[in-house]
Amino acid sequence: MNSEPSTQNKPIPYGRQHITQDDIDAVIETLQSDFLTQGPKVAEFEQAFASYVGARYAVAVSNGTAALHLCAMALGVNEESRVITTPITFVASANCVRYCGGTVEFADINPATALLDINKVRALLESKPKGYYTGIIPVDFAGNTVNLEEFRKLADKYGLWLIEDACHAPGGYFTDSKGQKQLCGNGNYADLAIFSFHPVKHIATGEGGMITTNDEALYQKLLLYRTHGITRDPQLLEEDHGGWYMEMQELGYNYRIPDMLCALGVSQLKRADAGLARRRGIAKIYDAAFANAEGIEVLQTSPEALQGDSETGHAYHLYVIKVADRKGLYDFLRTHNIFAQVHYIPAHTMPYYRNLGYKKGDFPVAEAYYNECLSLPMYPSLTAEEQEFVIGKVKEFIG
Repeated sequence: MNSEPSTQNKPIPYGRQHITQDDIDAVIETLQSDFLTQGPKVAEFEQAFASYVGARYAVAVSNGTAALHLCAMALGVNEESRVITTPITFVASANCVRYCGGTVEFADINPATALLDINKVRALLESKPKGYYTGIIPVDFAGNTVNLEEFRKLADKYGLWLIEDACHAPGGYFTDSKGQKQLCGNGNYADLAIFSFHPVKHIATGEGGMITTNDEALYQKLLLYRTHGITRDPQLLEEDHGGWYMEMQELGYNYRIPDMLCALGVSQLKRADAGLARRRGIAKIYDAAFANAEGIEVLQTSPEALQGDSETGHAYHLYVIKVADRKGLYDFLRTHNIFAQVHYIPAHTMPYYRNLGYKKGDFPVAEAYYNECLSLPMYPSLTAEEQEFVIGKVKEFIG
């Protein structure tokens, strides 16, 4: 029997940040500058990111959850609001509505892609009078991109806004009905889009988030809400006492992001395309390895994100497989220092949402997906040897 690769003794997580000397130098330079927060690096990161996704405006904030909260605030979510989202997402996608007092309603997922099922959303909208719902929050789950053109048509028919949760998909895209690539977060279909810069994401700043939009009015609200609802803009002040004067015009939050994290973000963004290409290369190897493997099902790429065999708009934050004995495989991989993960526990099954009236059985497709899903290691610095080891151990267990 051949000996196993040396990687068996080195932990292989499902995701990992990649920090280079250029990243470190960028942070040190900012630490030695005049600004640690509210300085020029914030605007530089915002402008670079807006350009990267093709949006007019970008607002950097302290994390992705803060981004979602500010979006809900800017769109006027309140106690009378009812918002639809997917149960297969990190709970922040739903919680942002609750922060503003609104009601969250879930719709089930497409079993092939695990994305929010537009047909289930349509049925939900048709079941109530027009005006009952106020918005939809689709999620680019795992980096697989939602067809926002179709969601926009549905939203317009019922007078709804759209927030695109693109935390998993910077650099991802779908292809619209005219054959045009639509980058996640470009603002052409969603009113607002949000991103996260948590260490396991494509762009890592430690903590951090970004909101993108093409709507100037929403952009101005976001800037206000990000910093306590306070403005110093002379054109917006109701009074002017002097150069020191500022006004709190709305109840906002301290959701600012420091300059040193933005410096890291600017540096990371320069490698974003290379990192994305590497993720797609890793996915191709997994695809080939599991193509004919009995007992292993791979999530399908949404048709709008798949353009032939050589090009895809999938951003591959995660690589998800489904197996019958998920718990057994999870435990087996851990004994070999492979730390696969589960994404996600359906939000409606969490005690908080059960206390609001949801129960197991409400969304059978999402629950069936959860019972079988497992995210395998997926990050740019994953080596070929490590990936081969992971594939071998998955196949060994499935047997």
